[in-house]
Amino acid sequence: MRNSIIRLCIALTIFTGLAACGTLPAPESRVVFIPMPDGVQLAADLYLPTSGSAPYPVLLEYLPYRRVESRARNLSLYSYFLERGYAVARVDIRGTGNSEGRLIPYEYSEQELDDGVVVIDWLARQEWSSGNVGVFGISWGGFNAIQLAGRNPLALKAFIAVDATEDLYQEDVHYIDGILHVDSWLMSQEVDNARPGAPDYLIDDEYFRNRFDTEPWTLRYLRHQRYDRFWNRKSIDRLYERIKIPSLHIGGWYDGYRDSVPRMLEKLNAPAKAIVGPWTHAFPHEPWPNPGMEWREEAVQFLDHWLRGIDNDYHDAPQLAVYVRDWHAPKPDLDYVNGHWRNVDSWPPAYAETLTLRARRDHSLAASAMDSAVHSLEYLASSGIEAGGPVMWWGDVAPDQRPTDAQSLVYDSEPLTKAVEILGLPMAHLEVAANARQANWFVRLSDVAPDGQVTLITGAGFNGTHRDSASEPSFIRVGEFFPLDIELHFTSWVFAEGHRIRVSIGNAQLPMFWPTPYTMTTQLRVGGELGARIALPLISPGPETAPEFLPPASGPELAGYVTLDSGNASGYGEVSEIKRDPVTG
Repeated sequence: MRNSIIRLCIALTIFTGLAACGTLPAPESRVVFIPMPDGVQLAADLYLPTSGSAPYPVLLEYLPYRRVESRARNLSLYSYFLERGYAVARVDIRGTGNSEGRLIPYEYSEQELDDGVVVIDWLARQEWSSGNVGVFGISWGGFNAIQLAGRNPLALKAFIAVDATEDLYQEDVHYIDGILHVDSWLMSQEVDNARPGAPDYLIDDEYFRNRFDTEPWTLRYLRHQRYDRFWNRKSIDRLYERIKIPSLHIGGWYDGYRDSVPRMLEKLNAPAKAIVGPWTHAFPHEPWPNPGMEWREEAVQFLDHWLRGIDNDYHDAPQLAVYVRDWHAPKPDLDYVNGHWRNVDSWPPAYAETLTLRARRDHSLAASAMDSAVHSLEYLASSGIEAGGPVMWWGDVAPDQRPTDAQSLVYDSEPLTKAVEILGLPMAHLEVAANARQANWFVRLSDVAPDGQVTLITGAGFNGTHRDSASEPSFIRVGEFFPLDIELHFTSWVFAEGHRIRVSIGNAQLPMFWPTPYTMTTQLRVGGELGARIALPLISPGPETAPEFLPPASGPELAGYVTLDSGNASGYGEVSEIKRDPVTG
Protein backbone atom coordinates (compact mmCIF):
# COMPACT_ATOMS: atom_id res chain seq x y z
CA MET A 1 0.00 0.00 0.00
CA ARG A 2 2.82 2.40 0.86
CA ASN A 3 4.34 1.86 -2.59
CA SER A 4 0.99 2.72 -4.17
CA ILE A 5 0.80 5.94 -2.15
CA ILE A 6 4.34 6.92 -3.21
CA ARG A 7 3.53 6.23 -6.85
CA LEU A 8 0.32 8.22 -6.57
CA CYS A 9 2.09 11.27 -5.14
CA ILE A 10 4.83 11.19 -7.79
CA ALA A 11 2.35 10.70 -10.61
CA LEU A 12 0.06 13.47 -9.36
CA THR A 13 2.97 15.91 -9.19
CA ILE A 14 4.25 15.10 -12.66
CA PHE A 15 0.88 14.72 -14.39
CA THR A 16 -0.72 17.91 -13.12
CA GLY A 17 2.49 19.83 -13.64
CA LEU A 18 2.72 18.84 -17.29
CA ALA A 19 -0.95 19.40 -17.92
CA ALA A 20 -0.68 22.92 -16.57
CA CYS A 21 1.86 23.71 -19.30
CA GLY A 22 -0.57 22.99 -22.18
CA THR A 23 -1.27 25.61 -24.80
CA LEU A 24 -4.98 25.66 -23.86
CA PRO A 25 -6.56 25.74 -20.38
CA ALA A 26 -6.08 22.22 -19.09
CA PRO A 27 -8.86 20.11 -17.61
CA GLU A 28 -8.66 19.01 -14.01
CA SER A 29 -6.66 15.79 -14.08
CA ARG A 30 -5.52 13.36 -11.46
CA VAL A 31 -3.98 9.93 -11.10
CA VAL A 32 -6.01 7.37 -9.18
CA PHE A 33 -5.56 3.70 -8.37
CA ILE A 34 -8.75 1.67 -8.70
CA PRO A 35 -8.96 -1.32 -6.31
CA MET A 36 -9.83 -4.78 -7.62
CA PRO A 37 -11.45 -7.49 -5.45
CA ASP A 38 -8.12 -9.36 -5.08
CA GLY A 39 -6.29 -6.26 -3.80
CA VAL A 40 -4.57 -5.36 -7.08
CA GLN A 41 -4.85 -1.68 -8.02
CA LEU A 42 -5.21 -0.44 -11.59
CA ALA A 43 -3.57 2.87 -12.49
CA ALA A 44 -5.80 5.46 -14.13
CA ASP A 45 -5.63 9.01 -15.39
CA LEU A 46 -8.87 10.80 -14.63
CA TYR A 47 -9.90 13.94 -16.51
CA LEU A 48 -12.81 16.10 -15.34
CA PRO A 49 -14.66 18.43 -17.71
CA THR A 50 -13.74 22.00 -18.51
CA SER A 51 -17.41 22.98 -18.71
CA GLY A 52 -20.60 22.22 -16.82
CA SER A 53 -20.88 21.00 -13.26
CA ALA A 54 -20.89 17.60 -11.60
CA PRO A 55 -22.25 15.00 -11.78
CA TYR A 56 -20.84 14.06 -15.18
CA PRO A 57 -21.36 11.07 -17.45
CA VAL A 58 -18.09 9.15 -17.75
CA LEU A 59 -16.19 7.72 -20.73
CA LEU A 60 -13.70 4.88 -20.22
CA GLU A 61 -10.76 3.97 -22.44
CA TYR A 62 -9.21 0.74 -21.16
CA LEU A 63 -5.86 -0.26 -22.72
CA PRO A 64 -2.49 -1.96 -22.15
CA TYR A 65 -0.66 0.78 -24.04
CA ARG A 66 1.01 2.60 -21.14
CA ARG A 67 -1.10 5.67 -20.53
CA VAL A 68 1.81 7.77 -19.12
CA GLU A 69 3.70 7.78 -22.42
CA SER A 70 0.50 8.55 -24.35
CA ARG A 71 -0.75 11.50 -22.29
CA ALA A 72 -0.17 13.99 -25.10
CA ARG A 73 -2.31 11.84 -27.40
CA ASN A 74 -4.89 11.30 -24.68
CA LEU A 75 -5.37 14.97 -23.81
CA SER A 76 -5.75 15.86 -27.49
CA LEU A 77 -8.26 13.05 -28.03
CA TYR A 78 -10.29 13.59 -24.86
CA SER A 79 -10.46 17.40 -24.97
CA TYR A 80 -13.45 17.35 -27.33
CA PHE A 81 -15.46 15.33 -24.81
CA LEU A 82 -14.18 17.27 -21.78
CA GLU A 83 -15.28 20.56 -23.32
CA ARG A 84 -18.77 19.10 -23.72
CA GLY A 85 -19.24 17.97 -20.15
CA TYR A 86 -17.94 14.39 -20.15
CA ALA A 87 -15.43 13.01 -17.67
CA VAL A 88 -12.87 10.61 -19.16
CA ALA A 89 -10.88 7.83 -17.47
CA ARG A 90 -7.87 6.18 -19.11
CA VAL A 91 -7.00 2.94 -17.30
CA ASP A 92 -3.95 0.68 -17.66
CA ILE A 93 -4.99 -2.97 -17.90
CA ARG A 94 -3.71 -5.27 -15.14
CA GLY A 95 0.03 -5.93 -15.34
CA THR A 96 0.62 -3.20 -17.94
CA GLY A 97 1.81 0.39 -17.62
CA ASN A 98 1.64 1.35 -13.95
CA SER A 99 -1.11 -1.07 -12.98
CA GLU A 100 -0.30 -3.72 -10.41
CA GLY A 101 -0.76 -7.45 -10.79
CA ARG A 102 0.40 -10.22 -13.04
CA LEU A 103 0.34 -9.50 -16.77
CA ILE A 104 -2.88 -10.70 -18.38
CA PRO A 105 -2.32 -14.07 -20.14
CA TYR A 106 -3.66 -12.93 -23.53
CA GLU A 107 -5.77 -10.23 -25.16
CA TYR A 108 -9.34 -9.74 -23.91
CA SER A 109 -8.89 -12.38 -21.22
CA GLU A 110 -11.51 -13.13 -18.59
CA GLN A 111 -9.30 -11.34 -16.06
CA GLU A 112 -9.17 -8.20 -18.22
CA LEU A 113 -12.94 -8.19 -18.64
CA ASP A 114 -13.63 -9.00 -14.97
CA ASP A 115 -11.46 -6.04 -13.99
CA GLY A 116 -13.19 -3.86 -16.58
CA VAL A 117 -16.59 -4.53 -15.03
CA VAL A 118 -15.19 -3.49 -11.62
CA VAL A 119 -13.70 -0.32 -13.14
CA ILE A 120 -17.06 0.63 -14.69
CA ASP A 121 -18.81 0.12 -11.36
CA TRP A 122 -16.14 2.20 -9.55
CA LEU A 123 -16.48 5.07 -12.03
CA ALA A 124 -20.26 5.03 -11.66
CA ARG A 125 -20.05 5.30 -7.86
CA GLN A 126 -17.82 8.38 -7.64
CA GLU A 127 -19.37 11.56 -6.27
CA TRP A 128 -18.61 13.49 -9.47
CA SER A 129 -20.19 10.78 -11.67
CA SER A 130 -23.76 10.72 -12.93
CA GLY A 131 -23.66 6.93 -12.71
CA ASN A 132 -23.84 6.53 -16.50
CA VAL A 133 -20.70 5.16 -18.18
CA GLY A 134 -19.75 4.69 -21.83
CA VAL A 135 -16.76 2.65 -23.05
CA PHE A 136 -14.93 3.70 -26.21
CA GLY A 137 -11.68 3.02 -28.01
CA ILE A 138 -9.82 2.19 -31.17
CA SER A 139 -8.37 -1.26 -31.89
CA TRP A 140 -7.80 -2.97 -28.51
CA GLY A 141 -10.00 -0.37 -26.81
CA GLY A 142 -12.75 -1.10 -29.33
CA PHE A 143 -12.33 -4.86 -28.95
CA ASN A 144 -12.79 -4.80 -25.20
CA ALA A 145 -15.62 -2.26 -25.48
CA ILE A 146 -17.53 -4.89 -27.48
CA GLN A 147 -16.62 -7.64 -25.01
CA LEU A 148 -17.52 -5.53 -21.97
CA ALA A 149 -20.88 -4.69 -23.52
CA GLY A 150 -21.53 -8.43 -23.63
CA ARG A 151 -21.06 -8.52 -19.84
CA ASN A 152 -23.87 -5.96 -19.39
CA PRO A 153 -22.54 -4.04 -16.36
CA LEU A 154 -25.42 -2.11 -14.82
CA ALA A 155 -23.77 1.32 -15.26
CA LEU A 156 -22.65 0.75 -18.87
CA LYS A 157 -25.15 2.56 -21.08
CA ALA A 158 -23.44 2.66 -24.50
CA PHE A 159 -20.19 1.85 -26.30
CA ILE A 160 -18.19 3.12 -29.27
CA ALA A 161 -15.90 0.73 -31.18
CA VAL A 162 -13.44 2.22 -33.68
CA ASP A 163 -11.49 -0.11 -36.00
CA ALA A 164 -12.37 -3.20 -33.96
CA THR A 165 -14.01 -6.59 -34.40
CA GLU A 166 -15.78 -9.25 -32.38
CA ASP A 167 -14.20 -12.09 -34.42
CA LEU A 168 -10.94 -12.82 -32.61
CA TYR A 169 -9.83 -15.57 -34.99
CA GLN A 170 -10.57 -14.81 -38.65
CA GLU A 171 -10.23 -11.02 -38.38
CA ASP A 172 -7.69 -10.21 -35.68
CA VAL A 173 -4.02 -9.96 -36.61
CA HIS A 174 -3.05 -13.53 -35.66
CA TYR A 175 -4.97 -15.73 -38.12
CA ILE A 176 -6.54 -13.46 -40.69
CA ASP A 177 -8.88 -15.50 -42.90
CA GLY A 178 -7.82 -18.56 -40.89
CA ILE A 179 -4.18 -18.33 -42.04
CA LEU A 180 -1.16 -17.54 -39.87
CA HIS A 181 -0.51 -13.83 -40.29
CA VAL A 182 3.04 -12.47 -40.29
CA ASP A 183 2.57 -9.38 -38.13
CA SER A 184 4.94 -7.05 -36.31
CA TRP A 185 2.41 -5.74 -33.78
CA LEU A 186 2.62 -8.79 -31.52
CA MET A 187 6.41 -8.62 -31.35
CA SER A 188 6.30 -4.96 -30.36
CA GLN A 189 3.66 -5.71 -27.73
CA GLU A 190 5.77 -8.48 -26.17
CA VAL A 191 8.57 -5.93 -25.72
CA ASP A 192 6.15 -3.34 -24.34
CA ASN A 193 4.75 -5.85 -21.86
CA ALA A 194 8.24 -6.43 -20.43
CA ARG A 195 9.04 -2.76 -19.88
CA PRO A 196 8.58 -1.23 -16.42
CA GLY A 197 6.02 1.44 -15.74
CA ALA A 198 6.94 5.11 -15.77
CA PRO A 199 7.96 7.40 -14.25
CA ASP A 200 10.27 6.09 -11.51
CA TYR A 201 8.42 2.82 -11.23
CA LEU A 202 9.54 0.56 -8.39
CA ILE A 203 11.32 -2.50 -9.84
CA ASP A 204 11.52 -5.28 -7.27
CA ASP A 205 11.02 -9.05 -7.00
CA GLU A 206 7.26 -8.69 -7.30
CA TYR A 207 7.63 -6.70 -10.52
CA PHE A 208 9.79 -9.37 -12.15
CA ARG A 209 7.44 -12.14 -11.05
CA ASN A 210 4.46 -10.33 -12.49
CA ARG A 211 6.08 -9.34 -15.79
CA PHE A 212 8.16 -12.41 -16.61
CA ASP A 213 6.13 -15.20 -15.05
CA THR A 214 3.60 -14.91 -17.87
CA GLU A 215 4.14 -16.90 -21.05
CA PRO A 216 4.76 -14.74 -24.14
CA TRP A 217 1.50 -14.31 -26.00
CA THR A 218 3.14 -15.39 -29.26
CA LEU A 219 3.72 -18.93 -27.98
CA ARG A 220 0.17 -19.26 -26.74
CA TYR A 221 -1.30 -18.09 -30.05
CA LEU A 222 0.88 -20.47 -32.05
CA ARG A 223 -0.58 -23.38 -30.08
CA HIS A 224 -4.07 -22.40 -31.21
CA GLN A 225 -3.92 -22.46 -34.99
CA ARG A 226 -7.44 -23.77 -35.45
CA TYR A 227 -10.73 -22.15 -34.44
CA ASP A 228 -10.97 -23.71 -31.00
CA ARG A 229 -12.42 -22.66 -27.64
CA PHE A 230 -9.50 -20.32 -27.03
CA TRP A 231 -10.75 -18.05 -29.82
CA ASN A 232 -14.43 -18.78 -29.41
CA ARG A 233 -14.38 -18.47 -25.62
CA LYS A 234 -17.95 -17.36 -25.73
CA SER A 235 -19.95 -17.96 -28.89
CA ILE A 236 -19.89 -14.97 -31.24
CA ASP A 237 -23.57 -15.55 -32.00
CA ARG A 238 -24.35 -15.48 -28.28
CA LEU A 239 -22.36 -12.24 -27.97
CA TYR A 240 -24.81 -10.49 -30.30
CA GLU A 241 -27.68 -11.69 -28.12
CA ARG A 242 -26.00 -10.59 -24.89
CA ILE A 243 -25.34 -7.01 -25.98
CA LYS A 244 -28.31 -4.98 -24.80
CA ILE A 245 -26.94 -1.43 -25.05
CA PRO A 246 -26.68 1.01 -27.99
CA SER A 247 -23.46 1.21 -29.98
CA LEU A 248 -21.64 3.33 -32.55
CA HIS A 249 -19.18 1.57 -34.87
CA ILE A 250 -16.53 3.35 -36.94
CA GLY A 251 -14.42 1.64 -39.59
CA GLY A 252 -12.06 2.45 -42.44
CA TRP A 253 -11.90 1.07 -45.96
CA TYR A 254 -8.13 0.70 -45.49
CA ASP A 255 -8.40 -0.98 -42.08
CA GLY A 256 -8.39 -4.73 -41.54
CA TYR A 257 -11.28 -4.81 -39.04
CA ARG A 258 -14.02 -3.23 -41.15
CA ASP A 259 -16.07 -6.42 -41.69
CA SER A 260 -17.41 -6.10 -38.16
CA VAL A 261 -19.44 -3.03 -39.12
CA PRO A 262 -22.08 -4.69 -41.35
CA ARG A 263 -22.30 -7.72 -39.03
CA MET A 264 -22.96 -5.55 -35.99
CA LEU A 265 -25.58 -3.50 -37.80
CA GLU A 266 -27.36 -6.63 -38.99
CA LYS A 267 -27.07 -8.90 -35.95
CA LEU A 268 -27.27 -6.71 -32.85
CA ASN A 269 -30.69 -6.45 -31.27
CA ALA A 270 -29.82 -3.15 -29.58
CA PRO A 271 -29.69 0.16 -31.51
CA ALA A 272 -26.52 0.39 -33.61
CA LYS A 273 -25.19 2.95 -36.07
CA ALA A 274 -21.96 3.16 -38.03
CA ILE A 275 -19.63 5.34 -40.07
CA VAL A 276 -17.12 3.94 -42.58
CA GLY A 277 -14.66 6.27 -44.27
CA PRO A 278 -11.48 6.22 -46.39
CA TRP A 279 -8.97 5.67 -43.57
CA THR A 280 -6.44 3.15 -42.36
CA HIS A 281 -6.21 2.09 -38.69
CA ALA A 282 -6.72 5.57 -37.20
CA PHE A 283 -9.27 7.85 -35.58
CA PRO A 284 -11.07 9.81 -38.35
CA HIS A 285 -10.05 13.18 -36.88
CA GLU A 286 -6.40 12.18 -37.49
CA PRO A 287 -6.89 10.34 -40.78
CA TRP A 288 -4.66 8.78 -43.34
CA PRO A 289 -5.53 9.04 -46.14
CA ASN A 290 -7.79 12.09 -46.20
CA PRO A 291 -10.53 13.26 -46.10
CA GLY A 292 -11.13 13.04 -42.37
CA MET A 293 -14.12 14.09 -40.31
CA GLU A 294 -14.89 15.05 -36.73
CA TRP A 295 -16.24 11.74 -35.52
CA ARG A 296 -16.26 12.99 -31.93
CA GLU A 297 -19.15 15.33 -32.77
CA GLU A 298 -21.13 12.30 -33.94
CA ALA A 299 -20.05 10.49 -30.77
CA VAL A 300 -21.24 13.37 -28.58
CA GLN A 301 -24.65 13.33 -30.29
CA PHE A 302 -24.81 9.57 -29.71
CA LEU A 303 -23.67 9.84 -26.08
CA ASP A 304 -25.93 12.81 -25.30
CA HIS A 305 -28.88 10.70 -26.37
CA TRP A 306 -27.97 7.51 -24.50
CA LEU A 307 -25.98 8.72 -21.45
CA ARG A 308 -27.75 12.02 -20.82
CA GLY A 309 -31.21 11.22 -22.13
CA ILE A 310 -31.27 14.27 -24.40
CA ASP A 311 -34.06 14.06 -26.95
CA ASN A 312 -31.99 14.93 -30.01
CA ASP A 313 -32.60 13.54 -33.48
CA TYR A 314 -29.71 11.06 -33.37
CA HIS A 315 -31.95 8.03 -32.97
CA ASP A 316 -33.77 8.89 -36.21
CA ALA A 317 -30.62 9.29 -38.33
CA PRO A 318 -29.77 6.69 -41.03
CA GLN A 319 -28.11 3.57 -39.68
CA LEU A 320 -24.95 3.83 -41.80
CA ALA A 321 -22.91 6.63 -43.35
CA VAL A 322 -20.30 5.48 -45.88
CA TYR A 323 -17.68 7.16 -48.00
CA VAL A 324 -18.12 5.90 -51.55
CA ARG A 325 -14.65 5.61 -53.10
CA ASP A 326 -13.90 6.67 -56.64
CA TRP A 327 -10.83 5.43 -58.51
CA HIS A 328 -7.41 6.40 -57.21
CA ALA A 329 -3.94 5.52 -58.44
CA PRO A 330 -2.31 2.52 -56.71
CA LYS A 331 0.22 4.25 -54.46
CA PRO A 332 1.05 3.41 -50.84
CA ASP A 333 1.71 7.09 -50.06
CA LEU A 334 -1.79 8.07 -51.15
CA ASP A 335 -2.83 11.32 -49.44
CA TYR A 336 -6.45 11.77 -50.54
CA VAL A 337 -9.20 9.43 -51.70
CA ASN A 338 -11.70 10.88 -54.15
CA GLY A 339 -15.33 10.07 -53.52
CA HIS A 340 -18.44 11.23 -51.69
CA TRP A 341 -20.46 10.49 -48.56
CA ARG A 342 -23.84 8.83 -48.67
CA ASN A 343 -26.35 7.60 -46.12
CA VAL A 344 -27.75 4.08 -46.05
CA ASP A 345 -31.04 3.98 -44.15
CA SER A 346 -30.58 0.44 -42.84
CA TRP A 347 -28.28 -2.54 -43.31
CA PRO A 348 -28.50 -4.54 -45.46
CA PRO A 349 -29.90 -1.92 -47.85
CA ALA A 350 -33.27 -2.71 -49.38
CA TYR A 351 -32.17 -1.33 -52.75
CA ALA A 352 -29.11 -3.56 -53.27
CA GLU A 353 -28.65 -5.95 -56.19
CA THR A 354 -26.05 -8.52 -57.21
CA LEU A 355 -23.93 -8.63 -60.37
CA THR A 356 -22.41 -12.06 -61.03
CA LEU A 357 -19.37 -12.18 -63.30
CA ARG A 358 -17.85 -15.47 -64.49
CA ALA A 359 -14.22 -16.33 -65.19
CA ARG A 360 -13.91 -17.73 -68.72
CA ARG A 361 -11.42 -19.93 -70.56
CA ASP A 362 -9.98 -16.91 -72.46
CA HIS A 363 -9.30 -15.16 -69.11
CA SER A 364 -12.15 -12.74 -69.63
CA LEU A 365 -14.76 -11.91 -66.98
CA ALA A 366 -18.37 -11.64 -68.09
CA ALA A 367 -21.96 -12.26 -67.05
CA SER A 368 -22.22 -15.26 -69.37
CA ALA A 369 -20.11 -18.41 -69.20
CA MET A 370 -18.06 -20.12 -71.91
CA ASP A 371 -17.48 -23.86 -72.09
CA SER A 372 -15.81 -25.41 -69.07
CA ALA A 373 -12.00 -25.47 -68.83
CA VAL A 374 -9.32 -25.91 -66.19
CA HIS A 375 -6.56 -23.36 -65.58
CA SER A 376 -3.40 -24.30 -63.68
CA LEU A 377 -1.08 -22.22 -61.50
CA GLU A 378 2.37 -23.23 -60.29
CA TYR A 379 2.77 -22.32 -56.63
CA LEU A 380 5.36 -19.64 -55.85
CA ALA A 381 5.66 -19.11 -52.10
CA SER A 382 7.18 -15.64 -52.50
CA SER A 383 4.35 -14.23 -54.61
CA GLY A 384 1.64 -11.81 -53.52
CA ILE A 385 3.85 -9.14 -51.95
CA GLU A 386 2.05 -6.17 -53.50
CA ALA A 387 -1.36 -7.53 -52.47
CA GLY A 388 -0.64 -7.08 -48.79
CA GLY A 389 0.34 -3.43 -48.91
CA PRO A 390 2.93 -1.89 -46.59
CA VAL A 391 1.30 -2.89 -43.26
CA MET A 392 0.37 -6.31 -44.60
CA TRP A 393 -3.33 -6.74 -44.00
CA TRP A 394 -6.46 -6.53 -46.12
CA GLY A 395 -7.56 -3.04 -47.03
CA ASP A 396 -4.14 -1.47 -46.81
CA VAL A 397 -3.26 1.21 -49.38
CA ALA A 398 -1.47 -1.14 -51.74
CA PRO A 399 0.88 -0.54 -54.68
CA ASP A 400 0.14 -1.43 -58.30
CA GLN A 401 -1.02 -5.06 -58.50
CA ARG A 402 0.60 -5.87 -61.85
CA PRO A 403 3.69 -7.65 -60.43
CA THR A 404 1.54 -9.91 -58.26
CA ASP A 405 -1.01 -10.41 -61.03
CA ALA A 406 1.80 -11.70 -63.27
CA GLN A 407 2.12 -14.60 -60.78
CA SER A 408 -1.65 -15.23 -60.54
CA LEU A 409 -4.60 -16.37 -62.60
CA VAL A 410 -6.20 -13.16 -63.88
CA TYR A 411 -9.65 -12.47 -65.39
CA ASP A 412 -10.70 -9.08 -66.79
CA SER A 413 -14.02 -7.67 -67.88
CA GLU A 414 -14.43 -5.64 -71.04
CA PRO A 415 -14.13 -1.86 -70.54
CA LEU A 416 -17.31 -0.76 -68.77
CA THR A 417 -19.86 1.19 -70.79
CA LYS A 418 -21.26 2.76 -67.62
CA ALA A 419 -20.15 3.16 -64.01
CA VAL A 420 -20.68 0.28 -61.57
CA GLU A 421 -20.98 1.08 -57.85
CA ILE A 422 -20.54 -1.63 -55.22
CA LEU A 423 -21.10 -1.62 -51.46
CA GLY A 424 -20.85 -4.73 -49.33
CA LEU A 425 -18.95 -8.01 -49.23
CA PRO A 426 -18.30 -9.60 -52.65
CA MET A 427 -18.52 -13.39 -52.74
CA ALA A 428 -16.23 -15.55 -54.87
CA HIS A 429 -17.29 -19.10 -55.74
CA LEU A 430 -14.42 -21.36 -56.82
CA GLU A 431 -13.95 -25.01 -57.69
CA VAL A 432 -10.32 -25.93 -57.12
CA ALA A 433 -7.85 -28.79 -56.79
CA ALA A 434 -4.22 -29.19 -55.71
CA ASN A 435 -1.54 -31.87 -55.99
CA ALA A 436 -0.48 -31.21 -52.39
CA ARG A 437 -2.37 -31.83 -49.17
CA GLN A 438 -2.22 -28.25 -47.93
CA ALA A 439 -2.86 -25.06 -49.94
CA ASN A 440 -4.25 -21.56 -49.49
CA TRP A 441 -6.23 -19.55 -52.03
CA PHE A 442 -6.35 -15.76 -52.33
CA VAL A 443 -8.90 -13.80 -54.35
CA ARG A 444 -8.37 -10.12 -55.15
CA LEU A 445 -10.79 -7.65 -56.70
CA SER A 446 -9.11 -4.79 -58.56
CA ASP A 447 -9.81 -1.86 -60.87
CA VAL A 448 -7.85 -1.73 -64.14
CA ALA A 449 -7.56 1.85 -65.39
CA PRO A 450 -7.40 2.64 -69.12
CA ASP A 451 -3.65 3.30 -68.78
CA GLY A 452 -3.10 -0.18 -67.29
CA GLN A 453 -2.63 0.73 -63.61
CA VAL A 454 -4.23 -1.83 -61.30
CA THR A 455 -5.69 -0.65 -57.98
CA LEU A 456 -6.55 -3.20 -55.29
CA ILE A 457 -10.09 -2.76 -53.95
CA THR A 458 -10.50 -5.73 -51.62
CA GLY A 459 -9.70 -9.41 -51.30
CA ALA A 460 -9.67 -12.42 -49.00
CA GLY A 461 -7.81 -15.64 -48.33
CA PHE A 462 -8.94 -19.16 -47.57
CA ASN A 463 -7.09 -21.98 -45.86
CA GLY A 464 -7.87 -25.06 -47.94
CA THR A 465 -7.70 -27.33 -44.89
CA HIS A 466 -10.67 -25.36 -43.47
CA ARG A 467 -12.97 -26.18 -46.39
CA ASP A 468 -15.23 -28.25 -44.10
CA SER A 469 -14.38 -26.77 -40.71
CA ALA A 470 -11.91 -24.30 -39.20
CA SER A 471 -12.33 -26.11 -35.88
CA GLU A 472 -11.40 -29.52 -37.29
CA PRO A 473 -9.15 -28.93 -40.33
CA SER A 474 -8.45 -31.79 -42.71
CA PHE A 475 -5.83 -32.24 -45.41
CA ILE A 476 -6.83 -31.71 -49.01
CA ARG A 477 -7.51 -34.85 -51.03
CA VAL A 478 -4.82 -34.61 -53.70
CA GLY A 479 -6.11 -34.11 -57.24
CA GLU A 480 -9.77 -33.93 -56.20
CA PHE A 481 -11.82 -30.82 -57.06
CA PHE A 482 -13.82 -29.21 -54.28
CA PRO A 483 -15.84 -25.99 -53.93
CA LEU A 484 -14.73 -22.91 -52.00
CA ASP A 485 -16.96 -19.96 -51.14
CA ILE A 486 -14.71 -17.02 -50.25
CA GLU A 487 -16.31 -13.88 -48.88
CA LEU A 488 -14.17 -10.86 -49.71
CA HIS A 489 -13.81 -8.08 -47.17
CA PHE A 490 -16.28 -5.20 -46.84
CA THR A 491 -15.75 -2.56 -49.49
CA SER A 492 -17.13 0.38 -51.42
CA TRP A 493 -16.01 1.42 -54.90
CA VAL A 494 -17.16 3.02 -58.13
CA PHE A 495 -15.76 1.38 -61.28
CA ALA A 496 -15.73 4.26 -63.76
CA GLU A 497 -16.80 4.04 -67.37
CA GLY A 498 -13.90 2.75 -69.48
CA HIS A 499 -12.31 0.85 -66.57
CA ARG A 500 -12.18 -2.94 -66.27
CA ILE A 501 -13.14 -5.17 -63.34
CA ARG A 502 -10.37 -7.65 -62.51
CA VAL A 503 -10.41 -10.82 -60.40
CA SER A 504 -7.01 -12.36 -59.56
CA ILE A 505 -6.52 -15.73 -57.90
CA GLY A 506 -3.29 -16.96 -56.32
CA ASN A 507 -1.96 -19.33 -53.67
CA ALA A 508 0.44 -17.10 -51.71
CA GLN A 509 0.55 -13.63 -50.24
CA LEU A 510 3.95 -13.17 -48.65
CA PRO A 511 4.85 -11.61 -46.24
CA MET A 512 1.28 -10.97 -45.11
CA PHE A 513 0.52 -14.68 -44.72
CA TRP A 514 2.77 -17.58 -43.76
CA PRO A 515 3.22 -19.72 -46.91
CA THR A 516 2.32 -23.39 -47.16
CA PRO A 517 5.37 -25.71 -47.16
CA TYR A 518 4.74 -27.84 -50.26
CA THR A 519 5.66 -27.38 -53.91
CA MET A 520 2.50 -27.79 -55.94
CA THR A 521 0.35 -26.92 -58.88
CA THR A 522 -3.22 -25.84 -58.21
CA GLN A 523 -6.12 -25.99 -60.63
CA LEU A 524 -9.15 -23.75 -61.07
CA ARG A 525 -12.29 -24.71 -62.97
CA VAL A 526 -13.66 -21.92 -65.19
CA GLY A 527 -16.71 -21.73 -67.45
CA GLY A 528 -19.80 -23.87 -67.28
CA GLU A 529 -22.12 -23.96 -64.28
CA LEU A 530 -19.42 -24.75 -61.70
CA GLY A 531 -16.71 -22.41 -62.95
CA ALA A 532 -15.19 -19.57 -60.93
CA ARG A 533 -17.42 -16.55 -60.50
CA ILE A 534 -17.77 -13.51 -58.29
CA ALA A 535 -20.97 -11.92 -57.00
CA LEU A 536 -20.59 -8.15 -56.64
CA PRO A 537 -22.97 -6.30 -54.26
CA LEU A 538 -24.35 -3.43 -56.32
CA ILE A 539 -25.86 -0.42 -54.60
CA SER A 540 -28.45 1.51 -56.59
CA PRO A 541 -29.03 5.22 -56.04
CA GLY A 542 -32.07 4.49 -53.87
CA PRO A 543 -33.24 7.22 -51.45
CA GLU A 544 -29.72 8.64 -51.36
CA THR A 545 -28.90 11.45 -48.95
CA ALA A 546 -25.50 12.72 -47.85
CA PRO A 547 -24.42 13.18 -44.24
CA GLU A 548 -22.82 16.46 -43.26
CA PHE A 549 -19.76 16.04 -41.04
CA LEU A 550 -17.66 18.70 -39.35
CA PRO A 551 -13.97 18.90 -40.34
CA PRO A 552 -11.45 17.53 -37.80
CA ALA A 553 -10.83 19.78 -34.80
CA SER A 554 -7.35 20.21 -33.33
CA GLY A 555 -6.74 19.45 -29.67
CA PRO A 556 -4.53 21.07 -27.04
CA GLU A 557 -0.85 20.23 -26.86
CA LEU A 558 0.81 18.86 -23.76
CA ALA A 559 4.13 20.54 -23.08
CA GLY A 560 7.07 18.31 -22.21
CA TYR A 561 6.00 15.46 -24.49
CA VAL A 562 7.63 14.84 -27.85
CA THR A 563 6.07 12.63 -30.53
CA LEU A 564 8.74 10.65 -32.37
CA ASP A 565 8.25 9.96 -36.06
CA SER A 566 8.30 6.22 -36.74
CA GLY A 567 9.28 6.89 -40.33
CA ASN A 568 6.17 5.24 -41.76
CA ALA A 569 2.45 5.81 -41.91
CA SER A 570 1.29 3.15 -39.47
CA GLY A 571 3.89 3.26 -36.74
CA TYR A 572 4.37 -0.51 -37.13
CA GLY A 573 6.72 -2.56 -39.26
CA GLU A 574 6.03 -2.00 -42.93
CA VAL A 575 7.24 -3.27 -46.29
CA SER A 576 9.25 -0.27 -47.48
CA GLU A 577 10.93 -1.68 -50.58
CA ILE A 578 10.39 -4.68 -52.85
CA LYS A 579 13.24 -6.34 -54.76
CA ARG A 580 12.82 -9.51 -56.79
CA ASP A 581 15.40 -12.08 -57.75
CA PRO A 582 15.38 -12.18 -61.57
CA VAL A 583 15.77 -15.98 -61.55
CA THR A 584 13.36 -17.12 -58.84
CA GLY A 585 10.87 -14.24 -59.09
